Amino acid sequence: MIALSATIVLEHIADDRQALKELFRVLKPDRWAILQSPIDMTREITLEDPRVTTPEDRQKLFGQDDHLRVYGRDYIERRKEVGFFVTPDTFVQQLSNKMIDKFGLMKEEVLFICKKPVIS
Repeated sequence: MIALSATIVLEHIADDRQALKELFRVLKPDRWAILQSPIDMTREITLEDPRVTTPEDRQKLFGQDDHLRVYGRDYIERRKEVGFFVTPDTFVQQLSNKMIDKFGLMKEEVLFICKKPVIS
């Protein structure tokens, strides 16, 4: 089996829902992707405002000058909308600090395993 990986930073993409649809389309059935983005768990819904266009305003609203949104607790639902089965995974918490540092992870990080179902 060939393992492929790609880095897609959905918080930087204007139409993340369209990008998710495309990810779902190109992923083979019964395969999975790990989709990570910064998530503010204090927010119920994702914060987006297409009128915010300057780096300074994006920094103020989204916390980074090149972000177009701050995901909220609806993060999983947004992935399910396109057809993914989503499983949160906290395996990072089982890794050593050395491994966490090596891969640039955060100890409290939750990885979201997004699986494309088998088509019957």
